[in-house]
Amino acid sequence: MLFTSVNRSFQVNINIKETIMKTKKLLHVIFLSSTVLCFVGNAVGSEKPALKDVYKDHFLIGGAFNRRLVSGKDPNAAEIAIKHFNTATPENDMKWLLIHPKPDQYNWEPADRFVDFALKNNMVPIGHCLVWHGQVPRWTFRDDSGNPLTRNELLARMKDHITSVVGRYKGRVKGWDVVNEALNDDGTLRNSQWLRIIGEGKPEQEYDYIAKAFEYAHQADPNAELYYNDYSLDTSKEKCDGAVKIVKYLKSKGLRIDGVGIQLHGGLDYPDKESLDGSITALAETGVKVMITELDIRTRARGYRGADIGRINRQSTSDSNADAEQTQQRLAQKYAELFSVFVKHKKDISRVTFWGVYDRTSWIGALPCCLTGTISPNRLSMP
Repeated sequence: MLFTSVNRSFQVNINIKETIMKTKKLLHVIFLSSTVLCFVGNAVGSEKPALKDVYKDHFLIGGAFNRRLVSGKDPNAAEIAIKHFNTATPENDMKWLLIHPKPDQYNWEPADRFVDFALKNNMVPIGHCLVWHGQVPRWTFRDDSGNPLTRNELLARMKDHITSVVGRYKGRVKGWDVVNEALNDDGTLRNSQWLRIIGEGKPEQEYDYIAKAFEYAHQADPNAELYYNDYSLDTSKEKCDGAVKIVKYLKSKGLRIDGVGIQLHGGLDYPDKESLDGSITALAETGVKVMITELDIRTRARGYRGADIGRINRQSTSDSNADAEQTQQRLAQKYAELFSVFVKHKKDISRVTFWGVYDRTSWIGALPCCLTGTISPNRLSMP
């Protein structure tokens, strides 16, 4: 049954009466999550509870907003977002390639529109992302003659970018994904141009580019929260350990870091509860908040599972069985399972953000968001 595993967590060293009360309370919250996440037809129906209200005593609930949503060209997505979310992340419009396409040019309008939309609708805006190996223009790492920059030149370029972007939204954007996806799956640092140039191949300088990014972001807005964000932290202990190492390093240098984002691009059979629970616990023990930052679940059993957007498109990841009743049942059960872990760690988790708003806005195919899924709440089994 859907909630059998939830009951087990309350069976050790707890009074029977307390067990029943706590279990019923948790089941109610999880059931609400599954009914809200997987209801029939339009997700904006007035009779459906808003996710942000269901979890108001637990954590913020949000989504990744694309340009069509905030510009009004996708009113369905906007209506869903306004109803259900109290935090928002720009899917692409604050990434270096789009907001700073040329050395002397910033494209502020899309990002401005995102921030205005979020604040107008009482959502906490989150900036994504300042330093990443992806979606960054080639000129970032080269001088006017096309030669690679030196360490000091790249640090100056990084500082200018972070100061300009964070400074523009000072006091308006609550927190920033300062560094995104700096780790390999084994927990070592990714061999990006940021690492190669700023680290200069010296082990004692390998964390310098991460530390400097956090330093510059804090200088630009001392009140903004600063985060590290990565994928597979929920499935790879080695990679989670690498994120823990980053947090400890930054703290050892007296630098501000407020949280770590677990992207959680999951599937019907991963991550398992034990792995997710262990990752949240390990990160929280460093003294920072944990955020679920890019939540979606792909129904497709095979195919590319990584985060390289160049290898993913809706056609190649489409799944003809995605809307089958059995698949939707499993999808609902997986979301309920994940949210049971989130609720368990409500003191550690500050935000849960879906990477998309409804299925058509997702970067992967099939029905990954489930906000407009086809499964009826009354089909979910209850104990």
